[in-house]
Amino acid sequence: MRGNRPIDPFNIEHSTFDIQHFVFEVRQPRKALPIVALLLCAAMVTDDYSGPDPARIKSMFGSIAGRYDRANTIMSAGVHHLWRRAAVRWSSAKPGDAVLDCATGTGDLAIAFKKAVGSGRVVGTDFTPEMIDLARRKSNDITFEVADVTALPFDDDSFDIASISFGIRNVGDPAKGIAEMARVIRPGGRVIVLEFGQPPGRVTASLYETYRRHFLPRLGGAVTGERGAYEYLESSAARFPCGDAFVSLMRDAATFTSIDYRPLTFGIAYLYRGVRR
Repeated sequence: MRGNRPIDPFNIEHSTFDIQHFVFEVRQPRKALPIVALLLCAAMVTDDYSGPDPARIKSMFGSIAGRYDRANTIMSAGVHHLWRRAAVRWSSAKPGDAVLDCATGTGDLAIAFKKAVGSGRVVGTDFTPEMIDLARRKSNDITFEVADVTALPFDDDSFDIASISFGIRNVGDPAKGIAEMARVIRPGGRVIVLEFGQPPGRVTASLYETYRRHFLPRLGGAVTGERGAYEYLESSAARFPCGDAFVSLMRDAATFTSIDYRPLTFGIAYLYRGVRR
């Protein structure tokens, strides 16, 4: 208890680190995160970093599309929904805003944004047609289109917010994806990225590493019948840059007035926000 108010383990708006919070945010991550966390994340990126083969990714997600939502909920115990809510809140989305959600999958983040912007326009894109077909069944109030984040079919300055959740590590050229998202938002608009990271705490990192390497592929395979897809997803999450390293990638990709990030759930996921100049 804090005063007479019980601690909410999913209070994602609390502004300071609290080990009792399961989903948390840090206002000043460079000061709050242990140096080992920054080193771990920085070790994940090199000057010649490149993403996976797009054709392989497209085929892989097409094969698991029908069981994708169920697998995500089981493997994350539903926490991925809370992470997406955190992304919407940190974007400062307001009624009337225009939002583009890239690599939308089956549309969960786009739907969450639609609730925040009301009559505002929301567009969800993904380069996997099977995912878009499922997204269209979920909502008639959102425009879902097949499109690649590295070649978005929209004019410059078309949106207030461009987002991508658990998709940027699957892009063949992540920097080009970020550049395209920045291109289609208006000056002062926000690029919001939600992606897996590496937990900084030794105990948490060890436990998560064990789960990610040994249990996640088996569980994903049992739910979807495609264990190979989840072996890739496990390895890609381990290799992808996080924290300061990903901020550097964003900074090199586009012109932002500011870039901030916050770890969620002990650093299992990271939330990034870039404000376009």
